[in-house]
Amino acid sequence: MGNTESVAVQKRLARFRPEERPVVEGVFDRLLGAAGGPSAPPGTTLTLEMLQSSMGSLAPDSMVRRVYQSMCSIDPGPAASGTTSTSAASGVGREQLVVFLADTLRGTAEERAPLVMAMSQSGDEAAVAVTREQLAEFLQDLISAVVRILVHGGRLQAWQPERMGDSSLGVQLLAEQMCSELKPSDEGGCDVSCLEDWIFRVSQVSLYLEMLVAEGLKVSLSGRPAPTLLPPCRDTPWKELRCLLLDIPTLMFLAPQLPDSYSAPWRLVFSTRLHGESFSRMVGGLTKCGPTLLLIKDTKGHVFGAFASHAWETKPQFQGDSRCFLFTVFPRLRVYTATGYNQHFMYLNQNQQTMPNGLGMGGQHGYFGLWLDSDFGRGHSRARPKCTTYGSPQLSGEEEFTLDSVEVWAVGKPPKPEEGKKSILDADLEVQAMMEMTGKTLHSQGLREPEEDQ
Repeated sequence: MGNTESVAVQKRLARFRPEERPVVEGVFDRLLGAAGGPSAPPGTTLTLEMLQSSMGSLAPDSMVRRVYQSMCSIDPGPAASGTTSTSAASGVGREQLVVFLADTLRGTAEERAPLVMAMSQSGDEAAVAVTREQLAEFLQDLISAVVRILVHGGRLQAWQPERMGDSSLGVQLLAEQMCSELKPSDEGGCDVSCLEDWIFRVSQVSLYLEMLVAEGLKVSLSGRPAPTLLPPCRDTPWKELRCLLLDIPTLMFLAPQLPDSYSAPWRLVFSTRLHGESFSRMVGGLTKCGPTLLLIKDTKGHVFGAFASHAWETKPQFQGDSRCFLFTVFPRLRVYTATGYNQHFMYLNQNQQTMPNGLGMGGQHGYFGLWLDSDFGRGHSRARPKCTTYGSPQLSGEEEFTLDSVEVWAVGKPPKPEEGKKSILDADLEVQAMMEMTGKTLHSQGLREPEEDQ
């Protein structure tokens, strides 16, 4: 390969294993159409058209142009951590490409920040800072490319995008969510140091960029399996279902929010579109499948939900733990985790006269962060100003909302069935009958778990 002699290039190549270095150095010749042949002569450069021929099927044209612009901005000299105003018309040199590959695939946040800056700016002139809007446009292109890679690369894990929600809207919402993590300078712009801090904290930026470069430029490195961005999906009746509450970018956002131990395939256990508007039917699914993710759409178009870390139990006490959280999907993607203020994580009750009947998470009786009434048509999200348990604002379009649709996904291992479990109410029927004859009220009868609708 012979021409990668600068100190910056050699230092970057040292990050790769010996068997990986020829792969990295060989990308330039392969893009020039000379794979396996002799090295290109000195002065030969990579053009935008060559890059488009490699990446065009996996990334929007605007994203390919951003990558090319970023490559052209690299100064492969000793101070290669900065950017220059090199014109894109001159093409990308071998050393620039090697530095770009090393910094995107194995670089630090400090090294990736100038590349993201170059990808986000308008035109090929170096900028000192970019706006939040420019960064959001870059992220939309990047996320769109990742979705294409998942679809065309056979990495959907049995999800079917054509039967799900609008991915283009999900791309915008995920880009906005990632931008919300920015901490702009006092002037309102995002300079390199701002981007460095953001890339360090928001791991998806590096993950998505690495995936785009590895797939788009066909850089296969040993010991680096492709990241799995979607949870596996099992036992979902896609032929009968049109899942409008989940799309691929939303899955890419929600799946990493679950605790690491929740790696079981996602399974649809309840949908109003399949099972009708039945609270008992929903409870029957909830209480038999372990941890769950609940998604709700109200008649105002807001989409929101909750993660329950434990299998639900029908009882008049709060349950669950601090791994539970609330979230919104539309009009914006956000997650709200436990504040530690109280332990009112999960509540599920039915057929009680003295306690509220329904499903709730966070807050307190009558003022839940999220509440579904057992009548199964109404609910509320009362957060004044925020839910005490999760710190969440009002999730629904209106405080008192009307349901449009509900989905429940089992996301963890189901609990093992308890053999021989018998209700204490049935343990001694003779004693039970004598209590009824003497006028004793069996208050605990109201605690029986409801029969699932047939």
